[in-house]
Amino acid sequence: MISRCFSTVVSASRPASAPRLVSLASRSRWLATETAQASSSTPPPAAVDPTISRIVDDISGLTLLQAADLVSLLKSRLNIQEIAMPAAAAPVAAAPAEEAPEEEKPKEKTVFNVMLKSFDAGAKPKIIREVKAMVPNLTLIDAKKFVESVPKVLKENLSKEDAEKLKQTFEGLGAVVVLE
Repeated sequence: MISRCFSTVVSASRPASAPRLVSLASRSRWLATETAQASSSTPPPAAVDPTISRIVDDISGLTLLQAADLVSLLKSRLNIQEIAMPAAAAPVAAAPAEEAPEEEKPKEKTVFNVMLKSFDAGAKPKIIREVKAMVPNLTLIDAKKFVESVPKVLKENLSKEDAEKLKQTFEGLGAVVVLE
C-alpha cells in the first residue's frame, strides 16, 4: 500500500518531461532523506489563518521602497514611536545616490575679527583716542604703539552686528578696517 501511494506521489510531483521510471534505490534514498529531515526538524507550524498567509505573500512580493513605505505608514497609523537601536557593527557604506548632490553652501560666519589695516595720517590722533577708549587699561603710549604697528586685530570674536558697528566707527575716522 505504501509503495502504491509513494508511486502516486512521485509521479504527481514529477514534471511532465521527467522520465517515469525511477530506480528503487533512488526512491528509497529519497524516502530515507525525507524521513530523517522530518524527524530532525522542528514540528510543522500550526494551521495559519488564510488572511495572514495572504498578507505575508503580498508583503514578500513588495519592492524595498514599497516595504519602507509600508513600515512608515504602519508606524504613523499605529502611533509607534521611533526607538534608536544600538549599532552592533560599523555602518555599511551607502550606495552612491543617483541624483547629483546639492552643492554645499559655505557656512555663514557668525564670529568676526576686526582688523585695522591702515589709516590716513591726519586721522592718526582720532584713531589712537578711539583705540584707547575701546581698551580701558591701555595707556596713551600703548595705544599709539598699537596704531603704528598696523595691520593689527582690534577686537576678536565679535558678532556680526558688533563688528559692523566697530568697522563703521573706524571708517568714519578715516581708517581702513577689514572683517575676518
